[in-house]
Amino acid sequence: MSVDDGNAWQSLRLDMPAISGRDLQVKDDPACLCADLVAGTHGRGFWILDNVTPLRAAAAIRAAASAGAAHLVEPAPAVRVRFAMNDPTPWPPDVPAGENPPPGAILDYFLPADVSGPVTIEILDATGGRVRTYSSADPVRTPDPARDPDAYTKLCQQTPTAPDCNLPLYWPAPSMTIGTRAGMHRVSWDLRYQPLDGGGGRGGNAVPRRTYPSVNAPWAPPGRYTVRLTAAGKTYSQPLTLHLDPRVKTPALALSTLSSLTREMYTGARKARDTAEDARALARALESVQGDEAAAMKTALAEIAAPAPAVGGRGGPAAVPGAGGRGAAARVSLDGVSAAMMAAAMAMQGAEAAPTAREIAACADARRRSSAVMAQWTKITTVDLAALNAKRRAAGQPPIALPKK
Repeated sequence: MSVDDGNAWQSLRLDMPAISGRDLQVKDDPACLCADLVAGTHGRGFWILDNVTPLRAAAAIRAAASAGAAHLVEPAPAVRVRFAMNDPTPWPPDVPAGENPPPGAILDYFLPADVSGPVTIEILDATGGRVRTYSSADPVRTPDPARDPDAYTKLCQQTPTAPDCNLPLYWPAPSMTIGTRAGMHRVSWDLRYQPLDGGGGRGGNAVPRRTYPSVNAPWAPPGRYTVRLTAAGKTYSQPLTLHLDPRVKTPALALSTLSSLTREMYTGARKARDTAEDARALARALESVQGDEAAAMKTALAEIAAPAPAVGGRGGPAAVPGAGGRGAAARVSLDGVSAAMMAAAMAMQGAEAAPTAREIAACADARRRSSAVMAQWTKITTVDLAALNAKRRAAGQPPIALPKK
């Protein structure tokens, strides 16, 4: 490979066998929204180098390295595809098969030197709102079952209930980490919103060494996004376009309804969860406060900030409000509303199709419950807290403040 018209060359062989190559093609067209190098061999096989986007940015990366600066490569367009993985039967590990590229949007960045502080990658929507955040400070699995199965086997012997201990360790994919060492790094955005809790388990549609945990977050809608890298106190941004699977023929109005309802439910779930934390913080601030007003507020806060029963991460029938089950709809609290809205959002994520009447009804029920509990929170933080603070000021006592964001 040469990036200077043949003045200098370097090997791109990587793991390609030492075999005659008789044809080369860069698969780079609107049909696949990809940029891959395909080498046809004399042995009637072929070898693919996934995503040559960083190679095309080699000159810019070298310039950044000379200037001692980081560089975020402009990513290739991403396609929101639900990859078929032989569901529900795991892919036998002894079956010959090629390896797919990482799922989602592939992001490449260069660091000129080791970074001591955290390195973060953020995905921003068209309004500048954060959709997803990854950080080198995120918890890392140690040991990683994919990278050190022997050590993880010992961990499972000590703690049989640890994640992935109930399946063969040749299934899990290596955990993704945001690198801080000098050099090139490749990570991927799974095209989902920021999860409200940890990842889920691994389903039956397994691929050896490439089975990723489920994520309790809905898909981000197709559109234009911005990738932002922050390293050593400096930020670098690049545009990213997310496309829908071109095989989807669902009418635009149906997809718009799916996207707007999903966003509404997810945003509401985040707000309710954050408000629940604020409510518990306010309750802690009131612990030592005496009086009828404080006692009434404590009772009201205990009611709306009580934790909700756990519900299924993918919003199954028992977790969907109004479905007749005993899931998130059983308790009108902030945590219960958050779980109900997330369940309603996740129930719509199974296909690129218009929401069903049952799913729309679930969203309406979750919306109604959210309005009711938020009205209670507003009354506590305005009317009740104002009355309590007025009495405290009259007694020469400092007012109780709302939690700071």
